[in-house]
Amino acid sequence: MDKAERRAKTVKRSRKSIRLKSGDFWLMLFTLMLVMFGVIMVFSASYYNSISQDGNAYSYLLRHGIWVVLGFGAMVFGAAFDYRNYRRFALPVFALSILLLILVLTPLGQTTNGATRWIRLGPVTIMPGEIAKLAAIMFVAWFLSEDRERIKSLTRGILPLIGVAALYGGLIIMQPNLSTAITVCGIIIAMMLVAGLKWRYVLTAGGIGAAGILSILLFMKDSYWYSRLTSFTDPFADPLNEGYQAVQSLLALGSGGLFGVGLGKSVQKNLYLPEPQNDFILAIIGEELGFIGILLLIALYCLFIWRGVRVAINSPDQFGMLLASGIILMVAIQVILNIAVVTSSMPATGINLPFISYGGNALLMFMFSVGVLINISRHAVRKAKE
Repeated sequence: MDKAERRAKTVKRSRKSIRLKSGDFWLMLFTLMLVMFGVIMVFSASYYNSISQDGNAYSYLLRHGIWVVLGFGAMVFGAAFDYRNYRRFALPVFALSILLLILVLTPLGQTTNGATRWIRLGPVTIMPGEIAKLAAIMFVAWFLSEDRERIKSLTRGILPLIGVAALYGGLIIMQPNLSTAITVCGIIIAMMLVAGLKWRYVLTAGGIGAAGILSILLFMKDSYWYSRLTSFTDPFADPLNEGYQAVQSLLALGSGGLFGVGLGKSVQKNLYLPEPQNDFILAIIGEELGFIGILLLIALYCLFIWRGVRVAINSPDQFGMLLASGIILMVAIQVILNIAVVTSSMPATGINLPFISYGGNALLMFMFSVGVLINISRHAVRKAKE
């Protein structure tokens, strides 16, 4: 048998090993459940804010509903568009995300509550930090799938990706936005681990990071970062300033107890907890639905992540596996960070709860990402024998 015949048989076998289907049903169902629950909780959490700001109890709900519809459109597009085509766009999207992160630091950036994280284009605002997450996932998946040996090389694989993480982290921290910087850098490092990075490099990087934090705590006690890094340890020490949001969040969680005070009956959302429909919506969920409500929500996230991991495992190629892994890592890291912020286990920074929090840019990116996962699942490797 000559080389051409062997190659033809190999291609034929590979085509048989892949089956196009409608996509992962359970993944779609869990996403729908999270988004619909988010709509309910955004309405409940924003009720008094809507009245106070707009004189209309439904203003946040209506805006969020528009983004949900757009998000479903993005998810349908992501599910229909062949994920393998993203290889071609990985580098341009990466460059665009860096450009947007630079532009947000110019006069084009919009500052709200002391942070410059948005670029306003007429009635629409773009949050480059949200775009950066997906751009980083696409870039790392492309970079490591082009040559599987790169992850084993310090100069050809590890250092270039560490440089990408440092570039993203530095630009995002300048906004400042610590949580998004942690998320993006965490996604990149975790994807490197999935691709085969040895743990000694991770431990070295962790040691360098710990040394940096220690230097801030020891020698920069009058700096902004010192106050951010220490205020969460005892928010009740300064309950009207640095610790205010954390204190109100803990009061909400404590008031909810095991079963909550009832849907719509939160006290903390009555203009006590700032922006309860955004980063601290989990505190309102805990107050209204109690510990049981939060536990069920975490269980739903775990089911979503489980289906995403199955998609990654069954991906027909390295690029699909890394792309799916990056998306699932993004959701998992962000859920963990949001819970940590709401429970005052880490400094309070702007990090939304995936699919639940109010916010158009984040919801659009998450739902598009689910569409990409669904498309990868449509090309799942056939496990049963032909």
